[in-house]
Amino acid sequence: MRSTRLTALREPGRRIGTIALGAAFVLGVLATPAQAASWSSSLSGAGPGFESRRWYDSGGSTNIKFTGCSDDGSNRVANVTLRKDTLGPDPSYTTAAFTNCFTGSSATSTGNWSDHGSGDYYFAVNYGASGLRVWVDSLTVTY
Repeated sequence: MRSTRLTALREPGRRIGTIALGAAFVLGVLATPAQAASWSSSLSGAGPGFESRRWYDSGGSTNIKFTGCSDDGSNRVANVTLRKDTLGPDPSYTTAAFTNCFTGSSATSTGNWSDHGSGDYYFAVNYGASGLRVWVDSLTVTY
């Protein structure tokens, strides 16, 4: 008698546990964690006002990293400006002066920009400057 009562009590608990485990599995499979997207490239003789390719950012910070930089003078700086592609004049965000990447082929310079909302973004090199061109062995944009 006691054994039948315990079995009767265990069965609903087992069903609830199975349903809860199944629901947790489905939610775990369907829920995608927030992941940063990125793209990589290089620059060859990017002149003043050069604009990178555009990328869509749904919100969050942006990180731009240059590795192995050189220029056609002795300036040894690449001024990198994050910009948002809009119908009107494109807003400019903080300009980062990349200098460390000029110290060696594996040296890097990194700029970090805070969240400016969703939209299409790009970066400009030496925006508003004249004359200098920049070469970058490797660049990565993470957003």
